[in-house]
Amino acid sequence: MSAPETIRESVGGGSRERTPIVALLGNPNTGKSTIFNRLTGLRQRIANYPGVTVEKKEGTMRLGGEEIGVVDLPGTYSLKASSEDERVVMDVLGGRRGGERPDVLIFVVDATNLKRNLVLVSQTAELGLPSIIALNQCDAARRNGVTIDIGLLSERLGVPVIETVATKGRGIDELRAAILGALENPSFLSRIHWPECVSRTCQFVQEGIRGIGGGEYTDAEALRLLFDKDGAFACGVGKGNCMKRLLESAHEELRGGGLHPASAEAVLHYRRLEELLDGVVKVSGPIAKTHESIDNLLLHRVWGTAIFLAVMYLVFQSLYSWAEPLTTLIEWGTGALVGYVSPLLESAPMLRSLVCEGMIAGVGGILVFLPQILILFFFIALLEDTGYMARAAFLMDKLFGWCGLNGKSFVPLLSSYACAIPGVMAARTLEDPKARLTTILMAPFMSCSARLPIYILLIGSFVEPNYGPVVAGATLFVVHFIGLGVALPLAWILNRFILRMPPQPFILEMPDYHVPTLRNIFHRMWESGREFALRAGTVILAFSVIVWALLYFPRNPADEGKVRTEFLASQGIAPAEAEAALADPGSELSVRLGQRLGAAQIEQSYLGRFGKAVQPVFAPAGFDWKITVGIVSSLPARELVIATMGILYILGSEVDEHSSDLQNVIQSEKWTDGPLAGQPVYTMPVVCAIIVFFALCLQCVSTVAIMAKELSWRWAVGSFFGMTALAWVAAVVVYQIGRLL
Repeated sequence: MSAPETIRESVGGGSRERTPIVALLGNPNTGKSTIFNRLTGLRQRIANYPGVTVEKKEGTMRLGGEEIGVVDLPGTYSLKASSEDERVVMDVLGGRRGGERPDVLIFVVDATNLKRNLVLVSQTAELGLPSIIALNQCDAARRNGVTIDIGLLSERLGVPVIETVATKGRGIDELRAAILGALENPSFLSRIHWPECVSRTCQFVQEGIRGIGGGEYTDAEALRLLFDKDGAFACGVGKGNCMKRLLESAHEELRGGGLHPASAEAVLHYRRLEELLDGVVKVSGPIAKTHESIDNLLLHRVWGTAIFLAVMYLVFQSLYSWAEPLTTLIEWGTGALVGYVSPLLESAPMLRSLVCEGMIAGVGGILVFLPQILILFFFIALLEDTGYMARAAFLMDKLFGWCGLNGKSFVPLLSSYACAIPGVMAARTLEDPKARLTTILMAPFMSCSARLPIYILLIGSFVEPNYGPVVAGATLFVVHFIGLGVALPLAWILNRFILRMPPQPFILEMPDYHVPTLRNIFHRMWESGREFALRAGTVILAFSVIVWALLYFPRNPADEGKVRTEFLASQGIAPAEAEAALADPGSELSVRLGQRLGAAQIEQSYLGRFGKAVQPVFAPAGFDWKITVGIVSSLPARELVIATMGILYILGSEVDEHSSDLQNVIQSEKWTDGPLAGQPVYTMPVVCAIIVFFALCLQCVSTVAIMAKELSWRWAVGSFFGMTALAWVAAVVVYQIGRLL
């Protein structure tokens, strides 16, 4: 068979060439994405459709030496668009998004649920697109005693029907050949014969839209408006009251013909499919429900919940324990690279600082998240491939439904306890755009592992010495749920008063259980890791360089000389002896001088000056200028706070949360001026205020970057400032109440 020719389109009297586009369409859980992966391999990318946050997967495949574009459309049960995903499907198929209709449409149909899957096929036939049916999971249908006459089905539908088992790669070569054939000699789906009243009403809608200046609408689009007046497609058409009156009149026409507008489409399509499948599908004995006995256990109110919690604990613990060796290796590699590069740039201090502390540290800050992301998506792909993810969503739906989330939100929120970045990315599994948006906005409230060092430092310094290890452990446990306790009511407020979106029905199909396909799992891991590095990594690196500049500049040699002179004078060492000691970079005096210069530089940097300038803003929370500078400097990444405190208290950046020196310093730190002069800075109300602030504040530029990529910069920046303001209010309230008590 010859290769497909490049399609030529006329544009404004001329012409242009474009690559043929093949689109995959089907119900959720039919194996559509697996077929997409088989066709495209690694030649694919993920992006958003213009103007919406709906994700699209597109790639290329080579057939007969030519390149063919492949698009994986969002899974949908019908063209009756109730969500943004389904509206996108209708827009893409109609050529209203990007201006180009697919050249070939591949319907991925589950052979075990043939009639229900063919409803979407029957609806889409109205669009008049060249089509192919990929009849997937044929092996499972045969195991259930279902026999399908492929030749008769193809004859009645009017298009090629290809048997496939996507998980094993069966039928993919035949599907490729069918795509070549469809590009050269297209075949079209047979259409339903509408009753006279439907055809007449459809024409009435088209003429009415032209009359109100709505432009030309095809028969298929007019049908969508007629049968789906409150759906996403109708809402996108607009025209307000004029459109509303037009559709009300059209519905009266349907009622006059004996059809109910809400159910007519489904009734007519199913009636047609009953006739079409007569003699095509034969069942020998009762259809086996392979998952019923297992579901009796996994969906049990008690045992199912216990198993689910055990599975989630395994996932959660793996994000901590499995990722730690890889994270440590990345951190070691980053440090080794800095150690190698730093001496090479010793003659150019600013360049050395930029490369080592800005660029290398920035790249290390990107790579350090990869182990957790890869592990998380390994488990997500594993649970989805086996069919367990749908059961988990069902179990958790009631827990989250009251605040506008659904059961699938549980995994992203739980993952965010390890790191918000993979949690935000995991929200892609949510089909409901409202639940996805809310879940992403709530993910940073979960108490991620980067908050743990400040919790341990403060609890170990002030709670454990006064109240004992049992209370300290209980306190550490409780503070991990501060964010969750705030996030769920906020989600309810967001959905009730800000988004004001009608609640989406949580329709969930329980797929059969399957043996997971390692190819699919590792492909999912590769996609997620690559996308994070490419989409968020560039932004994170840019922010790392900006933060470095804010901490490095301005540099004033006179100020550094003054700090050096004052430091040496305070040591009571003779000049000659001091110079001899400083000649050795590893001497104690050199190290302490470096620490003092580092503290002075942070204090005089743009970021440090900003921290001192806004200290009066944080004064109602009981924070002095050092705490404020520590908070401001950790806004890009909260894990920086311990190192910043070590520098500010002249202990060096190598201290950690278990450092006894740092604990002793903050325990004895006192106010040097103002009405509180001579009193301890770190009182219990101040400690509680700091913990609450860190629990609620979005101090992570990496999370902001990934939120911007998943949603938009408007939502990401708004979330950053909103969470910062909320954290400030909560810290002030906690401190003021603590003072009174």
